[in-house]
Amino acid sequence: MSQFLDMGGYAFYVWTSYAVFAVVLLADYLAPVLRRRRNLRDVRARMARQGARRRNENA
Repeated sequence: MSQFLDMGGYAFYVWTSYAVFAVVLLADYLAPVLRRRRNLRDVRARMARQGARRRNENA
């Protein structure tokens, strides 16, 4: 098991590449999710502003 984890002396490079791959994969998954949340929040705020403006015009 120790030899497998050591990777023939290249363990640092191999495990670092796996870690970088995992971080990129996680970022690639989370970016659209976070962007969607931000866009929905912006649309809700814009709709609230428009509704307030219409109420003020009708009052």
